[in-house]
Parts: sequence; structure tokens; C-alpha cells
Amino acid sequence: MAALEKNLIVDATMDNLSLVTGFVEEELEKAECPMKTTMQIIVSLEEIYVNVVNYAYEDGVGKCEIIYKGEENKLTLTIKDKGKAFNPLEKEDPDITLSADERQIGGLGIFMVKKSMDEVTYKNISGYNILTIVKSW
Repeated sequence: MAALEKNLIVDATMDNLSLVTGFVEEELEKAECPMKTTMQIIVSLEEIYVNVVNYAYEDGVGKCEIIYKGEENKLTLTIKDKGKAFNPLEKEDPDITLSADERQIGGLGIFMVKKSMDEVTYKNISGYNILTIVKSW
């Protein structure tokens, strides 16, 4: 099966969250991705996209591009933005042995992404933040 590649470019706003997740969900359904894996991917995508919306563009709204690349039983999803450079993978994983009261705020979302995906990578090229997640089923 040849790889299928599609992309979606949206204004990075919360109003577009359902558009972004729906775009990926529709393709996963066509690919007959199991529901559990689909949910892991969608939750990871939501976490990454919401971080772009909330933190990438301090002075207004910028664009966010979602690149879906489907192969047989494998998805590579790339999220690109031109916001301020930020590598979420550099953040130390939270100590999940501590109680919620004792833990520092933040970091759980990207930790969850790293744990549920097979591969998570970040690079900054020509001013673009490029976060890629890979999941096979």
C-alpha cells in the first residue's frame, strides 16, 4: 500500500481543535485503526495542538499545519508552527510517584504523549517548530 499524505493548515485557535482532530480521526477510520490506538493518537494530537494555541504565538494568532502520513498500520503525524522556538521534549518528565499536590504544574501532557506514542521527535528548521509523532498498530 502506498503511503497516503494529507495536510491541513488552520489558524492556531481553540475554535479549530475539532477541525484538526476530525481531520486525523477521519483518516484513521479509513485506515481501520483500532479505537484504542485512535484515541491515543487523538489525545496526543489535542495535547500538542492546544500547546501551540496557548504558547506558540504570544502576539496574536498564527498558523498550525498538521501533516498526516499513513502507511499500512502506521501513522506519522507532524505538527508545524512558526511560533517561538520550543522543544517540549527537553522538559524533564514529571515525577509521577509524587502526589498531585507535590508535583510541579505542567509537563504531564507531553509526558503522556511520549508514553503513548512509539516515537516523538522535535526539530526547529527555518523558524518552524516541527513535532512528529509515530504510532503503529
